[in-house]
Amino acid sequence: MTAMSDAIARVASGHSETTASAVAILGEGGNAVDALVAAAWTACIAEPVLCSPGGGGHALIHGFGRRPVIADCFTQTPRRRRVEGLDFFPIQGNFGADQQEFHIGVGAAAVPGMVAGLFELHQRYASLPMPVLAEPAVQLARSGVVLNSVQAEALEILQPIVRASDGAARLFGLASADADLPEAGAVVRNIELADFIEFIASAGSEQFYRGEVAMAIASHSLDQGGHLAPDDLAGYRVRWRKPMQWQLGRSTRLRSNPPPAFGGLMTALMTQGLERGLPPGAAFGSPAHLDAMTRAMRLSEAQRIELERPECLRSSRVLMQAFLQLGQTHALTQRGTTHISVRDRTGNLAGMTLSNGEGCGRAVAGCGFMLNNMLGEEDLNRLGFGNWPRNRRLASMIAPTLVERPDGRILLGSGGSNRIRTALAQVLCNVMHFDMSLVEAVDAPRVHLENDRLGIELDCGGWSRDTRPWLDLRFPDAVRWPGQSLYFGGVHAVSDTGQAADRRRQGCAWSSG
Repeated sequence: MTAMSDAIARVASGHSETTASAVAILGEGGNAVDALVAAAWTACIAEPVLCSPGGGGHALIHGFGRRPVIADCFTQTPRRRRVEGLDFFPIQGNFGADQQEFHIGVGAAAVPGMVAGLFELHQRYASLPMPVLAEPAVQLARSGVVLNSVQAEALEILQPIVRASDGAARLFGLASADADLPEAGAVVRNIELADFIEFIASAGSEQFYRGEVAMAIASHSLDQGGHLAPDDLAGYRVRWRKPMQWQLGRSTRLRSNPPPAFGGLMTALMTQGLERGLPPGAAFGSPAHLDAMTRAMRLSEAQRIELERPECLRSSRVLMQAFLQLGQTHALTQRGTTHISVRDRTGNLAGMTLSNGEGCGRAVAGCGFMLNNMLGEEDLNRLGFGNWPRNRRLASMIAPTLVERPDGRILLGSGGSNRIRTALAQVLCNVMHFDMSLVEAVDAPRVHLENDRLGIELDCGGWSRDTRPWLDLRFPDAVRWPGQSLYFGGVHAVSDTGQAADRRRQGCAWSSG
């Protein structure tokens, strides 16, 4: 790393306003965590389909004179299961080339952790007062955010959630649940959310988990068919974890989200499977590359099934042991989600992946946000809906990941549920095996294999002339997307020498030099 690169700050996120808030805080002398916290508050305004105070996430911090750490502020299962009068039902999200079933209702909401996470990050690392960090979000919520094409598309995809109640509809600029959806270019304001963020930034997270807001959330849940009670909120704690790590080749070390999350495990399986399966000299989009990619996806999916045995899902220790056994056996050592990556001028790195699932479709009265629907996410409830272990962290696919190479570090993450691991693995493969720049690696077309069904961003350039013949031979029934899609994730990354934000989600990257 050169002295010049050391002095450059960098930001990448899923929205221009999210990035702008981080930039503003860096300009006021804030560090990487100050900027990350400000960006996270703003994402709740600028990316409301993906991020909410009613959700959770995971942050990876590297620098500040310490070893890398993970702050686990993901959602927690309730202490009791409600049976009678449960508000829980399925809806279909229409991605155009594909559809996906989600379950929503207040009965789909787990205990939110985002607010606790932001305050813990602030307490441990930040240098500016929380009201200062929240101010960009408060001002944006009051003045309004211009709906971009990706957010408009997300509203269309998740229209059944937006229209699930009048309260939910008003969060996205609709007068009522049966009003027309706002189009790209519309200005959406959320005064209630502005007031909430301003209040909680001054009053502290205690109000969210034991005070006035906690009572509003618990009443909202118990009155409308949910599981959450006051003691669920009062008992929530952020967990600080040591990242899991693995090697690629002799000189690259990666660290990511450890159990009980699945994201780091799956990213490790994918990246190592690709490293072992990709022949030297293979070109991007060649049959050798695509064969290696789909083999790694099949293998990681099979291994995920092995790791999802009930005894693994109930114990982080057993899950990690099972992962290590898979490594010996195989020679290997979420959906509504957004990611923010920040590097400050002194080289501190802070990244956070945040998720509200798709949202439960019910707004918390007077607060301007909806709770998550994590108990309705099939990927997070592999024991079956309603069979979740009580008072436990849900096992997310979120995977903020740190890469350490001789030429510097990369911090990246992605949204996209079960596409997170494949998106991250493909970007890392592009950087490490095809010598792409970070921007080229993120922008390159992607594939995703699930249940032996291949999806491919086919008609957006970048593939080799051999890609279509390979596709016709190996996957003639593949879902051929006409261009880049938010379905394939949203990777936002910073490094010691560059930054990149994913165009699939109209991301925005910035550097100070």
